[in-house]
Parts: sequence; structure tokens; C-alpha cells
Amino acid sequence: MLILFLLLLSLAAYGWLILRCRQAWKKIPSTDTPAGFRPATAISVIIPVRNEAANMLPLLQDLATQVYPQQLLEVLIIDDHSEDGTAELVEEFILSAGMVIKSIRLNSYVKLYGKKAAVAKGVELAQGELLVFTDGDCRVGPEWLRQFAYLYQTQQPYFISGPVCFHHTYTLFERMQLVEFAALIGVGGASIRLQKPNMCNGANLAYTKAIFEAAGGFSGNESIASGDDEFLLHKVSKLYPGKIAFLKNNKAIVYTCARKSLASFLSQRVRWASKWKAYQSINVQVMAAVVFVVNLLLFAAVVLLWLGRLPLLWFIAAYVAKFAIDFIFLERILTFLGRRRYLWYMLPLQCVYIPYVICTAVAGLAGRYRWKGRIIRTP
Repeated sequence: MLILFLLLLSLAAYGWLILRCRQAWKKIPSTDTPAGFRPATAISVIIPVRNEAANMLPLLQDLATQVYPQQLLEVLIIDDHSEDGTAELVEEFILSAGMVIKSIRLNSYVKLYGKKAAVAKGVELAQGELLVFTDGDCRVGPEWLRQFAYLYQTQQPYFISGPVCFHHTYTLFERMQLVEFAALIGVGGASIRLQKPNMCNGANLAYTKAIFEAAGGFSGNESIASGDDEFLLHKVSKLYPGKIAFLKNNKAIVYTCARKSLASFLSQRVRWASKWKAYQSINVQVMAAVVFVVNLLLFAAVVLLWLGRLPLLWFIAAYVAKFAIDFIFLERILTFLGRRRYLWYMLPLQCVYIPYVICTAVAGLAGRYRWKGRIIRTP
């Protein structure tokens, strides 16, 4: 049967890719910053925000307690036309802050809106040598910037991707998201180790202004609302192979919250999927294609089983193989993130993951979604 042959072939390709990523993740060196390390790098933390009044204060407090020389640190909050008082909250915090924090409002400029514009404006105004990025709804540990500085000073990478994890995951839905998101972080880190970078997360990354300008910033994908981090990653990788690093250090993990509702979750994932069709890297396209095809064929297997066209034994074997591949990979990633106890949430996740991947991929290709009060259309 042709579909059975294709299913086995796709599982073999998927298994090869994921297990290769597992080995690559294992080989990423852990950057243990010595106690006597003295930072010498001026850092600008750039945070593009929109409607984050409910989340910003804890992050600002985290930044105020960084174990980093104050004379080498500045924080730039770039407000993207917030409607909930985010900018006012930041400006009130600045009055009592013992550090350099600057509030920049995009509505002070002509025709500047969207995250890419916020990031670009932050890069333009930053004074630091190393630009470190996170989001307004994140939390960071006191050693966060120190870990970036150590990796930057000792290895001199041009682009650094850091780990991100969910916290405050109280429900089954949130814990399933944590497991799924961990896989994305793991694949991103492994792909960097393989020198074929395919993904990173804008909540935890760093690069210099010179590299941003050398790569042409976001030129070529300005009309795509999502993917500012990954498009730049691909550009830098093409220009400077081998000059991208993954910061594999527990103290550098940035924490954020999972989506609370199914509608919000799907909107976020459709936003992420909408950028796939604009990727030019063949490695990224192949990875996305393999993941989509294996899930599509596993979904088709359900239909064939129901129609009596596929033996039950083959059906079970295919799903067990997919689960085993994911389990072996995620065990290592979740252990690094300190969330190994969540590994068994893979079981309920597997039940919904296949239709979820298919639906978000198709919706992403449509290029229309709602995000933070805006209707976004991707060409």
C-alpha cells in the first residue's frame, strides 16, 4: 500500500532528523561562568512591548536586580502603541529606578508600528556593544546578563540564542504547551550546533548593532509581522557561518507563561506558522516539510484504520514509533530545563498534536490572524 510506504518513509526521515538533533543538543557545551568573571561588555537590553501593563513590573524588577555592573547596562523599553497604560507604568518605574531605563514610544514617530519597527528603533538608539532582547511578559534570573556577557567575551559569537521555558503551568493545557515548546527550544539549539540554524526565540537572544546592520536588519521581510528573530538568524548564518551560539546555561533561561485559552494559543501558533512560507533556507524548509508530512500521514492513518484499509498492528506501531522518537529527544531537553517531571504530559499531547499541526500549518499559509488587538495579514 502506497500510503503505508510513505508513512514508514516519513517516520524514518523524522526519526533521523530528531535523533540527530538529540545528539547535537548533547554536544552543545555548557557555559559555566566562573565566579571570578568580570564583565567588560556594555549591554543594552531592548524590550519591544505592546499592552503589557499587567506583566511589565516583575520584569523591570528582575532587571533592577541583575548581577551586572550598572555602568555597563541600559534598558530600552520600546512601546508599540500600547492602549493599556504600559508606557505610563514604565515611566513611573523609571522615577525610582537605580539604573538607566529609557522609555521610547513609537507613536512619537511617523508610521512606525509593529514589533519589527520597535526592535529596529531599539537597535538604532542603543548605546551598548551587545544588544540583548526579551519580551514584556517574561521573567529573568539575576545572572541572566552575566551569562550572555561571559559567552560573548570568551567565544565572540555574532548572534546568541538563549533558552526559554514556561512557568506557572498549573493546568493540563499549560503543561502540554510546556512540553511542545521545549521541543522547539531543543530543535533550535541543536540546529545551531549543527551549523544549520533554523529557529530561535525573540524572548531570549543577543547580537550586536554592527551585525544587525551588516545583515540588512529586517529588509526583505518587513511586511511579515512575525519572524523578526528567525529571519535575522537565517541572514546572519548565511553571512557568517559558524558565528552563532546557543547559550546552554540554566541561569540564562528566560521564563514566560503559556497561553491561558485555546483561542489565544491557536492565534499564537498560526502567527508563528505564517512565516514558514517566507523562509529561504533549504534546511528550514526541509525540517518544516518533514514535520508536516509525517503528521499528515499519521492523521491519514486514522482514517484508513476506520475504513478498514490499515491493519491495527501497523497503526499502533506507527504511533508508538513517533512517540518513542519524541520521548527520547524531549527527555534530554526537559531535563536541562528542570522540567523532566513533565515528560509524561507527552501522552495527552500526542492525542491532539497531529490535528493541531495540520490545522495551524494550513491557517498559517492563509496569512491572516489576530494578535494583541490587531488583525494581521501576511502576504
